[in-house]
Amino acid sequence: MYQRIGNAAFKKSLDNIIALCNALGQPQHQFKSIHVAGTNGKGSSSHMLAAVLQEAGYKTGLYTSPHLKSFTERIRVNGQELPEDYLVYFVEQHRQLFESIKPSFFEMTVALAFKYFAEQQVDVGVIEVGLGGRLDSTNIITPEVSLITNIGYDHQSMLGDTIGEIAAEKAGIIKTNVPAVISTRQPEAEEVFMAKAAEVGASLYFAPDHFRLEHTVADLQRQVFQVYRDEKLYLQGLELDLVGVYQQYNLPGVLQALAVLQEQKGFIIPEGALRKGLANAKSITGLKGRWQVLQQQPLTICDTGHNEDGVKQVLQGLERLQPKQVHFVFGAVNDKDVTKILELLPKYYTYYFCQANIPRALPVQELLQKAASAGLQGKGYRTVADAIAAAKANAAPDEVIFIGGSTFVVAEIDEL
Repeated sequence: MYQRIGNAAFKKSLDNIIALCNALGQPQHQFKSIHVAGTNGKGSSSHMLAAVLQEAGYKTGLYTSPHLKSFTERIRVNGQELPEDYLVYFVEQHRQLFESIKPSFFEMTVALAFKYFAEQQVDVGVIEVGLGGRLDSTNIITPEVSLITNIGYDHQSMLGDTIGEIAAEKAGIIKTNVPAVISTRQPEAEEVFMAKAAEVGASLYFAPDHFRLEHTVADLQRQVFQVYRDEKLYLQGLELDLVGVYQQYNLPGVLQALAVLQEQKGFIIPEGALRKGLANAKSITGLKGRWQVLQQQPLTICDTGHNEDGVKQVLQGLERLQPKQVHFVFGAVNDKDVTKILELLPKYYTYYFCQANIPRALPVQELLQKAASAGLQGKGYRTVADAIAAAKANAAPDEVIFIGGSTFVVAEIDEL
């Protein structure tokens, strides 16, 4: 299971997922789909799309990864998690198939999602890529639209060492005659996307060329934007309940993808559904861990951002709060170079280093050594819960506690 052991669980081939889905009757072709890839923002973007489509009256499947608390979070229909008894039934039904094909945990999960969505007769499934794109198990669908969010450094050992190489893996989801939307413009990546779209004959939309946002409100409950489309006011006072700074980079891609669905694919998405979906995306889809406020005094926030870009956005968000002091609970995984991330972290924060309860966690003693080399002061704790308890004991009511560094640290927060 990639979530627990990392790179060793990744299969660089689509053979297994094709064999599985062939045996299951090709469920991936029995519903319309939207495919979402990217380094950061693909999860939030997937949830936003699902929330809007659900509000527009479509029976909507949502497949995301990894999960935070329960495996069933990965597969939802109209916001409802996969029933546990269906999961048991599916595994029992197809045990022999799994034993003959020997798929990875992720391959089995993707096949399960496709089969469940087909049986539930969803109108549309929003499918988030697990890792990369080209060789990701989800990449056997022919979607209505492909969406690629920000490209940053993550999983370089599998995807490449440059933005261009990583973008080429993500660009693997761009398919013949399927419109592709890119959420942000990045010089090293955009040439790769343009070349791939030209090669396969896909129309390409860079969302910032068409949608421009102006912040009017940003607090801990919501963000409100004036939205301009092709420089004309398009939506006044558009509210979003995802409050991370970085959502301003995701939202144009979501709006452009929804415009493609409406204008080219026959979807009917009234403005009211768009507004209600975005204003209530978290409650509609069950999204957790994205700049989530856990407590007010001291203000306690968690976020799953875990690579350079993600951590930069987190630090920007913390800076906006103008806190007296930040108590930062931090853990990392052992298969990524955490040095660059530690070098980004402010020296004046108080740190509580810890390790999540998974085999992939970077041992806290190693993390302490790396942190010291980066000039960070802090203590080590054997568990996430111990680190959070220490931060709560030390933080004054007008200070800030932040919990993050890894999805798996956030997953162990009791209040989540």
